[in-house]
Amino acid sequence: QVRLVESGGGLVQAGGSLRLSCVASGGTFSTDAVGWYRQNPGKEREFVAGVSWSGTSRSYTDSVKGRFTISRDHPKNTVYLQMNSLKPEDTAVYYCNTAPTLATVSFPRGNWGQGTQVTVSS
Repeated sequence: QVRLVESGGGLVQAGGSLRLSCVASGGTFSTDAVGWYRQNPGKEREFVAGVSWSGTSRSYTDSVKGRFTISRDHPKNTVYLQMNSLKPEDTAVYYCNTAPTLATVSFPRGNWGQGTQVTVSS
């Protein structure tokens, strides 16, 4: 089973940037698609961005297109989420997880990590 550890969150003003990291150990991380998701208290977790196992294909939810970029570094077993032009509505706990393919990344299959808090002030 893959173990995922998220980091890089913090407090930032609107318009600012953050880069989140998802470091994996074990399992089939290198051959899985990987997604970033976010959740606020009392709300369902939502898909944010996904990247294919090769790193060449990506998908984004509409609200972050043009502002967020997902990428992966295979030698480091790490997936990044570069977040620019942050808005207060991006505030959430951000998680990463894996899926067999990019087409199924909205339905991740792994165990959830502890996440990393992103807070954007207005």
